Amino acid sequence: MCGVFGIRAPERDVARVTYFGLFALQHRGQESAGIAVSDRGALTVLRDMGLVAQVFNEQNLSGLQGEVAIGHTRYSTTGSTHWTNAQPIVQHGRARTISLGHNGNLTNVEQLRDELAADGVRLATTSDTEIIAALIANDPAPLEEAIAGAMGRLEGAFTVVALSEGMLIWFRDPHGFRPLALGRIDGDPVLASETCALDLVGADHEREVAPGELVLIGEDSVESVQAVPQAGAGTLCLFEFIYLARPDTTLAGIEVHSARVRMGERLAEEAPAEADLVMPAPDSGTPAAIGFARASGIPFSEGLIKNRYVGRTFIQPDQGLREQGIRLKFNPLSEVAGKRVVLVDDSIVRGSTMRKIVALLFDAGAQEVHVRISSPPIVSPCFYGIDFADEDQLVASSRTVEEVREQIGATTLGYLSLEGAQAATTRPESEFCRACFTREYPTRIPDDKKLAKFRFEPSKA
Repeated sequence: MCGVFGIRAPERDVARVTYFGLFALQHRGQESAGIAVSDRGALTVLRDMGLVAQVFNEQNLSGLQGEVAIGHTRYSTTGSTHWTNAQPIVQHGRARTISLGHNGNLTNVEQLRDELAADGVRLATTSDTEIIAALIANDPAPLEEAIAGAMGRLEGAFTVVALSEGMLIWFRDPHGFRPLALGRIDGDPVLASETCALDLVGADHEREVAPGELVLIGEDSVESVQAVPQAGAGTLCLFEFIYLARPDTTLAGIEVHSARVRMGERLAEEAPAEADLVMPAPDSGTPAAIGFARASGIPFSEGLIKNRYVGRTFIQPDQGLREQGIRLKFNPLSEVAGKRVVLVDDSIVRGSTMRKIVALLFDAGAQEVHVRISSPPIVSPCFYGIDFADEDQLVASSRTVEEVREQIGATTLGYLSLEGAQAATTRPESEFCRACFTREYPTRIPDDKKLAKFRFEPSKA
C-alpha cells in the first residue's frame, strides 16, 4: 500500500498542503509519515513513526520551507516498522542527493542489493525503497538518464515521488500496479496516490500518470518521457478496487464506491441467502453490503459498531484485554438478536478475524450468520505491495469453500466470482493484476515464495 504525495507551488505553503494530502492517504499506511521539502535545491526532511497527526504539528511544519514538497505514509512490505525505514528517505550518493517516497514492492531486491554492494554502495536501511534511491544517487549520468536507467533495472511495483536537484520528480513502473494521479491547483502540479487527496487540497484531477512514465518539473522546465515501455494496457491491482483505495477515489476513471456497490449487487445474484438483514463488516464491507441489500431486497442495517481509533498501535493490550480479542475493534448491536444475518465483507485472508466476528454475532443472539465476500478467494501472496500472508497461511489457498466455511464457523459462505468482480470495475481483464486470485503473475517473481519481510535484518531473519 503506502501513500505518496507531491507538489511544486512556489507561492504556496507546500509542506502544509502535503500534510493535508497525507491525511487523505492515511488509510494507505499507518506505521510512519514524513515530508521532504526542497528550497532552491536544499533538502529538509521530517519523518517519524506514527500517524500524520502524531508526526507533525504547527511548529515543525513551519520549519519545512521550500517551493517543492513530497510526502509519504508507510505500510511495510519489505523491512521492519522502524524509524530508519520511514520515508521519504534521503540518499547522499556519489552523483547527487535525492529524497524519495515509494509505494509498491520490488521483486529483484536481492540481485540489486548485491550489485550495489559490488559497486561499493552501503545501504543504511532494510527496505527496498533505498535501492531505488541508491541507483539514482550513484549514477553519474544526467538526472533524467539516471532515473530512466534505474527504472530499467527495477522489477516489480514502484510508484515514486522524489526531490533532487531542485526538481519534483515522479515515475511509475511499466505495469502501473499502484495508482498515481496528477492534478493542478491554479496550474501548480500536485501528485497523489489517490484522487481523494487531490480533492482534499482543492486540486482538479487532470489524468493518471502512465505506466513507465517519468516526469521532472523544475523552476522553468517540464520534462515528460516514456522512460520504459508500458506493459500492454497496464496491470492496475484489482485489490485496489476491492479494498485498498478509499471509496471516494476514482481509479481508471471509475469511482471506487460505485464499483464496490456493483460487486455487492452481483454477489447477491451469485450467492443469495434467505435472511432478515444485511450488515457490513465495518468499514470495508459497507458499499458491497449496500449493493447486496439493494439487489436482494433484504433490509440493510448496521450490526457491528467499530472503534475507529483502534488501528496499528504501539501500545499493546494487557493479557485481560488481549483475551477480549475482537471486542477491541467491534461490538455487536442488539439488532442482530434472533435474526438471520448476512454479513458482507470485502475479503478473507487468514480467516482468524472473520472467525471471531462470526462467533461474536452468534454470542449476540444471531440465529444464522451467512458470510458473503465481495471478492474471489485469495489463494496466493502478493509481491507488489500488499502484506498478504505466505500461501500456507491463506485460509482459501488449499481449502474448498465448504472447508473455509467450517473454519470460520459461518452458517453459509459465498464468494463473488472473479468474473463478477471484474465486471463491477467496468474495465477489461487485460488492464488488471489479479495474481492473488489466480496465481498468474504478470512479472517474474522470486523463486522462494516465502521470502520473509524481515530477511535483510539478521536479528529477525
